[in-house]
Amino acid sequence: MKVALVNLITLSRIVLAIIIFLLLAIDNYLEVALVLFTIAGLTDYLDGYFARKFSLTSQLGEILDPIADKIVIIFLFFGLALNLSSYLIGFIGSCIITREIWVSALRDLNSRNLNVEATKVIFLAKIKTSIQLFTIFIYLVALAFNKMLLIIFADIFMIISLLITLYTGYIYTLKTFK
Repeated sequence: MKVALVNLITLSRIVLAIIIFLLLAIDNYLEVALVLFTIAGLTDYLDGYFARKFSLTSQLGEILDPIADKIVIIFLFFGLALNLSSYLIGFIGSCIITREIWVSALRDLNSRNLNVEATKVIFLAKIKTSIQLFTIFIYLVALAFNKMLLIIFADIFMIISLLITLYTGYIYTLKTFK
């Protein structure tokens, strides 16, 4: 297995995000969107598994994997905001994107100043991503199976994910400017 194949698995997650967004916009293939989101989650697991198991890590892969995760989250939050006509999802999605851009800028700044430890991924940031993905899953299940009561739980998790997202951005900011 080559590094290129692992990176191709990662890239497939980006393509899946675009397809899922379009399915949410069409609003007729919500079960397919849920299945594709599950497959996207599997690709996230598989690319990391293969990279570690066969020592196929690369600089491109290390950069591409978190970007693919962010693209999935961005496309799906906006697709869900449109599908559900939800200002809450749209607003929180915008806040999350803003934090991601801010942290990317901090990482660039820290890289230039040889201070990469300040924005090294912390465990809470991994939990943040997991909660964001779980939240998307709840929304998709609610839509696919017409269980709109689940939307309330998804909205609660959306708010929790926003709070953790902002808090981790705050931590990175403090570490950067210390």
